[in-house]
Amino acid sequence: MGSSSPPTSFLKFLLTSSLLLVSVTCGVQGAGRKANTQLHFHTLHFSSLLPAAVCTPSPAAAGSSKRPSTLEVVHRHGPCSQDKPSTAAPPLSQILADDQSRVDSIQARLNPASNTNQLNPNKNKFHDKKANLPTQSGQSLGSGNYVVTVGLGTPKKTLSLIFDTGSDLTWTQCQPCARSCYQQRDPIFNPSSSTSYSNISCSSSECAQLSSATGNDPRCSSTTCVYGIQYGDQSFSVGFLSKDTLTLSGTDVFPNFVFGCGQNNQGLFGKTAGLIGLGRDPLSIVSQTAQKYGKYFSYCLPSTSSSTGHLTLGKGGASRNVKFTPFSSSQGTSFYFIDIIKISVGGQDLPISQTVFTTAGTIIDSGTVITRLPPDAYSALSAAFQQQMKKYPSAPAYSILDTCYDLGNYTSITIPTISFTFGGNVKVDLEAIGTLVAVSSTQACLAFAGNGDDGDVGIFGNIQQHKLEVVYDVAGGKLGFGTGGCN
Repeated sequence: MGSSSPPTSFLKFLLTSSLLLVSVTCGVQGAGRKANTQLHFHTLHFSSLLPAAVCTPSPAAAGSSKRPSTLEVVHRHGPCSQDKPSTAAPPLSQILADDQSRVDSIQARLNPASNTNQLNPNKNKFHDKKANLPTQSGQSLGSGNYVVTVGLGTPKKTLSLIFDTGSDLTWTQCQPCARSCYQQRDPIFNPSSSTSYSNISCSSSECAQLSSATGNDPRCSSTTCVYGIQYGDQSFSVGFLSKDTLTLSGTDVFPNFVFGCGQNNQGLFGKTAGLIGLGRDPLSIVSQTAQKYGKYFSYCLPSTSSSTGHLTLGKGGASRNVKFTPFSSSQGTSFYFIDIIKISVGGQDLPISQTVFTTAGTIIDSGTVITRLPPDAYSALSAAFQQQMKKYPSAPAYSILDTCYDLGNYTSITIPTISFTFGGNVKVDLEAIGTLVAVSSTQACLAFAGNGDDGDVGIFGNIQQHKLEVVYDVAGGKLGFGTGGCN
């Protein structure tokens, strides 16, 4: 039996912090894609943007998975997932709506004056009255959530967790689910069956750190610290701050890992067991494993729902051709801010003033699907892309995507390469699959959207990170991009 079991009563509260986890529906990049680097264009088969039904593990990801500190990353409902697709993935329109909820949450957290702020302005205050928490059932976010598998407890129990660079606190659903648990694939973690489990007291330093890790002050149930986190779509997890042994591999074992043991959980988490937080806060897994990994990690996100990627903690997983841009001065302790210097389309720099990017800044986020740009920057990008895509018939806007094309009569298409230059003169050429997203069997749209206001933070989203090795040297204060990370 564990050293203590969680109490079954606790204070309920309304919280507003962190982020909605979202997903991406993208297809396999075909073998026929050619990149003409001299002319700054990609040529690809349109069918390569559509989903595939067969799992094709990335050779690069498969090789990296042999390293002890590397975890395989899969799309939660793709053919590489252990989940059986008993229900259809939600339509892309729902995925993009969820994406906007996440973006609204991020921007409200970073800029309380933002016109997207629909959240409680007193987000650090508790309400003693009964919380008006949502009751929707856990349902799929779509085919693109990025999931890793870890072990928790003694004996080890295997859990599949969404990983997110925009969150800090790692949490999982726990028995006895005093209020509510959504349906998950793995057996729900039972702390009373772990000999290494313990509760964290209200007077502990870890409890005090919840304020920065979740954006909300902790509460107490008896003497046990109570956490609560609510995401942009009102999904939430409420429970006990706890410690137990985290196992990443046979040699990578971390006793006394601090996590949330959720007793009341609802929302759009699919069949995963919870979330693993890769932010910069002291309670994130990055900080808690710093002695071994040096606050250094890298990942390559699966570029399609039928491929695999990897998440590596420590320096063993970085590609050799990584170029680093410094993190910019940030707001708060969680998000990773970077500086955009310029954007080019088809080799032509866009006429965007640097102040457009510096007004609110930009973060990189593994959970946001579609990159969000300041209004003036997006307008310039869209106009330049349309100018170089004049040969293709336009199509109506789709959800938040307004630069769309009818490509049903084309076997292959040629699109301009979009490049971002970050601080330190680090230029990153986006892959074709990081530029267009298929919205039907015949139509595709530019995978970018504009913010509603100049004061809204920009977000470099996960579609644009496809096929890149993204390296976070948190201790060194820099972010790296490398090519050929995974397929």
